[in-house]
Amino acid sequence: MKFLDKLYQRNDITFAIIWIVAYVVIASITDSASREVGIEKCVTAPALAIMSIILWAWVSHAGLKREFGLVAPITSATRMLLYLPLIIIAFYRFCFGVTMNYPVLETVLFIISMLSVGFLEEMIFRGLLFRGMAKSNLTAAIIVSAITFGAGHIVNVFNASGQDLPETLVQVAFAIIIGFVLVFVLLKSGSLWPCIIWHGVYNSLSAFSDEAAQIAVLGSEFNAILLVLGLAIIVGGGYLAYLAKLPSAKG
Repeated sequence: MKFLDKLYQRNDITFAIIWIVAYVVIASITDSASREVGIEKCVTAPALAIMSIILWAWVSHAGLKREFGLVAPITSATRMLLYLPLIIIAFYRFCFGVTMNYPVLETVLFIISMLSVGFLEEMIFRGLLFRGMAKSNLTAAIIVSAITFGAGHIVNVFNASGQDLPETLVQVAFAIIIGFVLVFVLLKSGSLWPCIIWHGVYNSLSAFSDEAAQIAVLGSEFNAILLVLGLAIIVGGGYLAYLAKLPSAKG
């Protein structure tokens, strides 16, 4: 922990960048290793869970839970509209049906991996990076944390995930929009937990969404991705406009 303390104290933004690079590299390598083994997320899940534990342990050790929003929301859920726009974006896919996309063991590993991704990405982009930049320029922190969060998904073109460039670019656009929404959720609620929970749940639910039925209805996987982008623009954009009018949480 002393090593992490020294890195953070030397430069908190550099500290965030180191975590971003480490996360992207480890996630890509372990995903490839899992595919080589033939069991979905069998290497990724433990690796990302360990990263999450290390980051949580360091934040707790350093007494920075409040600094990074790892506290209960200050603003009431009612004033945050019960987070319904985020819930709609997460659960819309079940309009097309529910299925098990993986065997039981792989489903468990997938969920562990996705919950870890939710914690790590929120802590890295809206915790470490955002808070580090916000000390000197809040507007720049909002923009950079959202754009880098979205741009990070471009690695899907190179990590053998099967996504082509157009699909990945639409996913990047979706992630940037969601990045802006989530940073405002953090600012207005005073807590990173709603972002972490939503992110982990959103990713995990793909283990149960009937993508074949969705593609059959919409005509292609690209159209399915366009649908979620449109949903993010309309529902997420509307929620963002509402949140922007709320006072920032103080605590």
